[in-house]
Amino acid sequence: MNEITQFPSFKRLDHEPPVERRTEHSPPPRETASPGRGGWRFGVVVLALLVAGLGYGGWRDYTQRNEAVATTQQRRDIIREVLVGQVRSSGDTIEVSLPGTTFAFEAANIYARANGYIEKRNVDIGDRVKTGDVLAQLTAPELDHQISQAEATLAQTQATLRQNQASMKLAEVTNDRIGTLVKQGWATVQLGDTDRLSLEAQQAAVGVAQSNIAAQQSLIRVLTQQRDYQRVVAPFDGVITQRAIDVGSLVQAGSTFMFTLMHSDVIRTQVFVPQDQAFGLAPGVEAVIRVPEMPDRTFPGKVTRIANALQQGTRTLLAEIDVPNPDGALQPGIYCSVELHIPRKAASLLIPADAIIFNRDGLQIAVVENDVVHLHKISVTRDLGTQVEVRDGAKAGDQVVLNPTVDLAEGSRVKPRAPTT
Repeated sequence: MNEITQFPSFKRLDHEPPVERRTEHSPPPRETASPGRGGWRFGVVVLALLVAGLGYGGWRDYTQRNEAVATTQQRRDIIREVLVGQVRSSGDTIEVSLPGTTFAFEAANIYARANGYIEKRNVDIGDRVKTGDVLAQLTAPELDHQISQAEATLAQTQATLRQNQASMKLAEVTNDRIGTLVKQGWATVQLGDTDRLSLEAQQAAVGVAQSNIAAQQSLIRVLTQQRDYQRVVAPFDGVITQRAIDVGSLVQAGSTFMFTLMHSDVIRTQVFVPQDQAFGLAPGVEAVIRVPEMPDRTFPGKVTRIANALQQGTRTLLAEIDVPNPDGALQPGIYCSVELHIPRKAASLLIPADAIIFNRDGLQIAVVENDVVHLHKISVTRDLGTQVEVRDGAKAGDQVVLNPTVDLAEGSRVKPRAPTT
């Protein structure tokens, strides 16, 4: 058994890798992976996740769309009961209620026309007067002196006229005599010219005197008129609404305010009509005046005059209504409401205000035709509170849904029911 077993010897080839010797505590060798193979696997995983996400999103969108369509179809298929109103054609006239103000038919601020002191005052605020009644009496002694002086000057001028007329007659006689002598050669030509020119001078003096008389007479008329202005009279029938003078007050012609007189048997009511309602307004249109403080009484009248031009700032037309006021119930300067019945220039439709739908599509109404809802766009021209006036989008007799719900859609089936009164 002592034989030594010999193993054949092996020669390491140069191309063979050296054999790594591992000891008992050596770590296991790492497996080297190819760089290209790891990136490809990561890309495949990402792509798979992306495709899966897109597929899931598309499936969810498809599902939600189907659910929405099904819900919409279900809502359409549900026959709900709705209240409906009717579209009515407007009448031949537009009833418009606008604020107005009353004015006296005639009003005058009376000023002094002569200088002087108030000697007597016959009226006060609230007094009714007739045309020609004396409201106040002025006194101005200096005016009487001026009239006396003017009359004396007139008499003096008239005397001067008579004197000049006499001198003119003498000049005429002298000129005739000397003229004959000059022709016969018994008088010089110089003497004839002197007499002729003297006659012309006397004729001019007579003309001056006549003009002075006319001027003096005009001055007397002016002074007499001023004296007449000392009697302040009423220019028309009316009521004294303001008084600014008393006995002893000094007044100046043209600047001192004395009274305000108003004629209120007929009241002018002014109202400004907007442009969209002014067309069709004309004299003769019926009107009704109402005063908040007199709710049980109305005052009928007619449009008497219009301005025929809209105000640029407000685009309104001024109109006046004459209202008979024999008992004086209406007073100038009060606020009132004016109801006008204006003939229409173009037909329009009236729709209940509860039927209006306002959303991103604008103003619409839900019209029921054969128990099916159809949404129509409308153009509102005027808001009347419980009703609106429209120009298009509906026709007279259409049934419209009142207080429509937000989910009411085109094509929904409904069961119309008229509201109980």
